[in-house]
Amino acid sequence: MPIVRLDVVRGRSPEELNELLDTVHEAVVDSLGVPISDRYEILTEHLPSQIVALDTGLGFKRSESIVIVQITTRPRSLGEKKSLYNRLAELLAERCGLPSSDLVVALVENTDADWSFGGGEAQFLTGALPT
Repeated sequence: MPIVRLDVVRGRSPEELNELLDTVHEAVVDSLGVPISDRYEILTEHLPSQIVALDTGLGFKRSESIVIVQITTRPRSLGEKKSLYNRLAELLAERCGLPSSDLVVALVENTDADWSFGGGEAQFLTGALPT
């Protein structure tokens, strides 16, 4: 049920973009316990000048390989969040060669009333989906 948005600099091949999406999905499934078929993802490519991601004073050296991940989801525990950040960094480094300094993650939490998967209904509230 999370909606995952990835923002990247243009230039990766379609295969590389698919690997990014598949890898992020695996990390979300592993860390947040969502069903594997629960997949809503949007990837947007930008010109290099359209992404500004400074290091926030932590000393990170960013490159044009940067991946910004925003996940909108129901509330998650601190443990799930930490697991997600770690798993994303681990899998993206392993499978996509992404340095952890080029990964930025933001979680946006909402409630069951904030979701409709179609039909003009809030399926978590109607009981069509388990809460």
